[in-house]
Amino acid sequence: MQYTVTARCAVGRRDHRHASLLAALDQAMSLSAAGLAEVAIIDGDGRSVTPGALYRTLFGPRPAAQPAAKAA
Repeated sequence: MQYTVTARCAVGRRDHRHASLLAALDQAMSLSAAGLAEVAIIDGDGRSVTPGALYRTLFGPRPAAQPAAKAA
């Protein structure tokens, strides 16, 4: 299946095609971290999902950070 990563930047929209879902997720997360807006992953059937929602679907919620142990 083909996946398209779309994002809005200062000069318009950027679209990138990927054959792998994980490659699409990796690029979408990178674009989002770089500050691009409206980042989405669209599958071959036209369904659109945000990188965060897809990450949670594939890997579950991120575990909460544990507080550091205090030195005695």
